[in-house]
Amino acid sequence: MTPEQARAFWDGRYGDESYLFGEQPNAFLPRQADRLRPGMTALAVADGEGRNGVWLARQGLTVTSTDISPRAVAKARALAARHGVEVDARLADLETWDWPVEAFDVVVGVFIQFAPPDMRDRLFARMKQALKPGGLLLLEGYRPEQLAYGTGGPGQVENLYTEALLRDAFADMEVVSLASYDADIAEGSGHVGPSALIDLVAMKRKPTAG
Repeated sequence: MTPEQARAFWDGRYGDESYLFGEQPNAFLPRQADRLRPGMTALAVADGEGRNGVWLARQGLTVTSTDISPRAVAKARALAARHGVEVDARLADLETWDWPVEAFDVVVGVFIQFAPPDMRDRLFARMKQALKPGGLLLLEGYRPEQLAYGTGGPGQVENLYTEALLRDAFADMEVVSLASYDADIAEGSGHVGPSALIDLVAMKRKPTAG
Protein backbone atom coordinates (compact mmCIF):
# COMPACT_ATOMS: atom_id res chain seq x y z
CA MET A 1 0.00 0.00 0.00
CA THR A 2 1.42 3.39 -1.00
CA PRO A 3 1.34 6.31 1.48
CA GLU A 4 -1.43 7.87 -0.58
CA GLN A 5 -3.45 4.65 -0.46
CA ALA A 6 -2.85 4.30 3.28
CA ARG A 7 -3.94 7.89 3.88
CA ALA A 8 -7.12 7.39 1.88
CA PHE A 9 -7.85 4.06 3.61
CA TRP A 10 -7.53 5.49 7.12
CA ASP A 11 -9.34 8.72 6.24
CA GLY A 12 -12.22 6.51 5.16
CA ARG A 13 -12.15 4.45 8.35
CA TYR A 14 -12.07 7.61 10.48
CA GLY A 15 -14.68 9.41 8.38
CA ASP A 16 -17.59 9.23 10.83
CA GLU A 17 -18.12 11.74 13.60
CA SER A 18 -17.91 8.91 16.13
CA TYR A 19 -14.50 7.61 17.19
CA LEU A 20 -13.75 4.25 15.55
CA PHE A 21 -11.85 2.87 18.54
CA GLY A 22 -13.64 4.97 21.14
CA GLU A 23 -12.47 7.97 23.12
CA GLN A 24 -11.05 6.12 26.12
CA PRO A 25 -7.46 4.87 26.19
CA ASN A 26 -6.52 1.30 25.49
CA ALA A 27 -6.75 -0.52 28.85
CA PHE A 28 -3.05 -1.40 28.80
CA LEU A 29 -2.04 2.24 29.27
CA PRO A 30 -3.87 3.02 32.53
CA ARG A 31 -2.34 -0.15 33.96
CA GLN A 32 1.06 1.51 33.42
CA ALA A 33 0.07 4.76 35.14
CA ASP A 34 2.44 4.23 38.08
CA ARG A 35 5.36 4.27 35.61
CA LEU A 36 4.40 7.75 34.35
CA ARG A 37 5.11 11.15 35.85
CA PRO A 38 3.86 14.65 34.98
CA GLY A 39 6.39 16.46 32.84
CA MET A 40 7.57 13.35 31.01
CA THR A 41 7.68 13.56 27.22
CA ALA A 42 5.75 10.94 25.27
CA LEU A 43 5.37 9.90 21.65
CA ALA A 44 2.18 8.10 20.62
CA VAL A 45 2.97 6.30 17.36
CA ALA A 46 0.18 5.91 14.77
CA ASP A 47 -2.19 7.26 17.40
CA GLY A 48 -5.25 7.43 15.16
CA GLU A 49 -7.95 9.66 16.58
CA GLY A 50 -5.85 10.42 19.64
CA ARG A 51 -7.45 8.44 22.44
CA ASN A 52 -4.11 7.26 23.84
CA GLY A 53 -2.19 10.49 23.31
CA VAL A 54 -4.95 12.51 24.95
CA TRP A 55 -4.98 10.18 27.95
CA LEU A 56 -1.22 10.61 28.32
CA ALA A 57 -1.65 14.39 28.20
CA ARG A 58 -4.35 14.15 30.87
CA GLN A 59 -1.73 12.51 33.12
CA GLY A 60 0.45 15.61 32.74
CA LEU A 61 2.80 14.33 30.04
CA THR A 62 3.97 16.45 27.11
CA VAL A 63 2.67 14.47 24.15
CA THR A 64 3.47 14.21 20.47
CA SER A 65 0.87 12.16 18.58
CA THR A 66 1.34 11.02 14.98
CA ASP A 67 -0.89 9.57 12.30
CA ILE A 68 -0.92 9.30 8.52
CA SER A 69 -4.59 10.30 8.26
CA PRO A 70 -5.48 14.02 8.20
CA ARG A 71 -8.97 13.09 9.38
CA ALA A 72 -7.53 11.23 12.40
CA VAL A 73 -5.21 14.10 13.31
CA ALA A 74 -8.10 16.58 13.19
CA LYS A 75 -10.17 14.34 15.46
CA ALA A 76 -7.22 13.92 17.85
CA ARG A 77 -6.92 17.70 18.14
CA ALA A 78 -10.66 17.98 18.76
CA LEU A 79 -10.53 15.29 21.46
CA ALA A 80 -7.64 17.05 23.19
CA ALA A 81 -9.55 20.33 23.12
CA ARG A 82 -12.63 18.67 24.66
CA HIS A 83 -10.46 17.39 27.50
CA GLY A 84 -8.70 20.71 27.96
CA VAL A 85 -5.21 19.38 27.24
CA GLU A 86 -2.57 20.10 24.64
CA VAL A 87 -1.34 17.41 22.27
CA ASP A 88 1.10 18.07 19.45
CA ALA A 89 -0.85 16.03 16.88
CA ARG A 90 1.22 15.69 13.71
CA LEU A 91 0.45 14.33 10.27
CA ALA A 92 3.23 11.82 9.63
CA ASP A 93 4.06 8.96 7.30
CA LEU A 94 6.22 6.94 9.67
CA GLU A 95 8.41 5.68 6.82
CA THR A 96 9.51 9.20 5.85
CA TRP A 97 8.92 11.17 9.06
CA ASP A 98 12.02 12.79 10.55
CA TRP A 99 12.00 10.79 13.78
CA PRO A 100 13.49 12.63 16.77
CA VAL A 101 16.55 11.08 18.41
CA GLU A 102 16.56 10.38 22.18
CA ALA A 103 13.74 12.88 22.65
CA PHE A 104 11.08 11.00 24.63
CA ASP A 105 10.75 9.44 28.06
CA VAL A 106 7.93 7.20 26.81
CA VAL A 107 7.10 5.80 23.38
CA VAL A 108 3.68 4.17 22.98
CA GLY A 109 2.57 1.83 20.20
CA VAL A 110 -0.93 0.36 20.55
CA PHE A 111 -2.22 -1.92 17.77
CA ILE A 112 0.26 -0.60 15.20
CA GLN A 113 0.10 -3.88 13.29
CA PHE A 114 -0.59 -2.36 9.90
CA ALA A 115 3.17 -2.85 9.42
CA PRO A 116 4.38 -5.98 7.61
CA PRO A 117 7.64 -7.51 8.88
CA ASP A 118 10.10 -5.37 6.92
CA MET A 119 8.33 -2.12 7.83
CA ARG A 120 7.88 -3.35 11.40
CA ASP A 121 11.64 -3.80 11.77
CA ARG A 122 12.23 -0.22 10.66
CA LEU A 123 9.41 1.07 12.86
CA PHE A 124 10.71 -0.69 15.97
CA ALA A 125 14.23 0.62 15.30
CA ARG A 126 12.95 4.18 15.03
CA MET A 127 10.86 3.84 18.17
CA LYS A 128 13.99 2.78 20.05
CA GLN A 129 15.91 5.65 18.46
CA ALA A 130 13.31 8.14 19.70
CA LEU A 131 13.62 7.02 23.33
CA LYS A 132 15.95 8.68 25.78
CA PRO A 133 18.30 6.32 27.63
CA GLY A 134 16.25 4.96 30.52
CA GLY A 135 13.04 5.66 28.60
CA LEU A 136 10.11 3.25 28.41
CA LEU A 137 8.54 1.54 25.44
CA LEU A 138 4.88 0.61 25.96
CA LEU A 139 3.62 -1.73 23.24
CA GLU A 140 0.38 -3.66 22.87
CA GLY A 141 -0.69 -5.83 19.97
CA TYR A 142 -2.52 -8.94 18.88
CA ARG A 143 -1.10 -12.46 18.89
CA PRO A 144 -1.67 -14.93 16.00
CA GLU A 145 -4.55 -16.47 17.94
CA GLN A 146 -6.47 -13.27 17.17
CA LEU A 147 -7.19 -14.52 13.67
CA ALA A 148 -9.60 -17.09 15.10
CA TYR A 149 -11.43 -14.42 17.09
CA GLY A 150 -11.81 -11.99 14.17
CA THR A 151 -12.63 -9.11 16.51
CA GLY A 152 -10.09 -6.61 15.18
CA GLY A 153 -6.58 -6.27 13.87
CA PRO A 154 -4.96 -7.29 10.60
CA GLY A 155 -5.81 -10.44 8.72
CA GLN A 156 -2.15 -11.26 8.02
CA VAL A 157 -0.54 -13.58 10.55
CA GLU A 158 2.91 -12.21 9.76
CA ASN A 159 1.85 -8.82 11.14
CA LEU A 160 0.99 -10.25 14.56
CA TYR A 161 3.27 -10.52 17.60
CA THR A 162 4.57 -13.45 19.61
CA GLU A 163 6.66 -13.30 22.75
CA ALA A 164 9.64 -14.72 20.85
CA LEU A 165 9.30 -12.06 18.15
CA LEU A 166 9.19 -9.21 20.67
CA ARG A 167 12.04 -10.58 22.79
CA ASP A 168 14.17 -10.79 19.66
CA ALA A 169 13.16 -7.36 18.34
CA PHE A 170 13.91 -5.68 21.66
CA ALA A 171 16.86 -7.82 22.78
CA ASP A 172 18.91 -4.64 23.15
CA MET A 173 16.46 -3.29 25.76
CA GLU A 174 15.60 -4.42 29.28
CA VAL A 175 12.27 -6.24 29.20
CA VAL A 176 10.37 -5.03 32.27
CA SER A 177 7.28 -7.11 31.54
CA LEU A 178 5.95 -9.23 28.70
CA ALA A 179 2.53 -10.81 28.98
CA SER A 180 0.29 -12.85 26.66
CA TYR A 181 -3.37 -13.18 27.59
CA ASP A 182 -6.93 -13.16 26.27
CA ALA A 183 -9.45 -10.49 27.25
CA ASP A 184 -12.81 -9.13 26.20
CA ILE A 185 -12.34 -5.59 24.95
CA ALA A 186 -14.78 -2.89 23.88
CA GLU A 187 -13.01 -0.05 22.09
CA GLY A 188 -15.52 1.78 19.94
CA SER A 189 -16.83 -0.27 17.03
CA GLY A 190 -13.35 -1.18 15.81
CA HIS A 191 -12.25 -3.57 18.60
CA VAL A 192 -15.07 -5.48 20.26
CA GLY A 193 -15.09 -8.93 21.81
CA PRO A 194 -12.64 -11.62 22.91
CA SER A 195 -9.10 -10.77 21.86
CA ALA A 196 -5.68 -12.44 21.94
CA LEU A 197 -3.38 -9.74 23.33
CA ILE A 198 0.29 -9.27 24.11
CA ASP A 199 1.82 -6.42 26.13
CA LEU A 200 5.43 -5.33 26.36
CA VAL A 201 7.07 -2.84 28.68
CA ALA A 202 10.78 -2.38 27.92
CA MET A 203 13.40 0.13 29.03
CA LYS A 204 16.14 1.56 26.84
CA ARG A 205 19.43 0.81 28.51
CA LYS A 206 21.62 3.68 29.63
CA PRO A 207 25.19 3.73 28.32
CA THR A 208 27.62 2.08 30.70
CA ALA A 209 30.44 4.19 32.04
CA GLY A 210 33.75 3.19 30.62
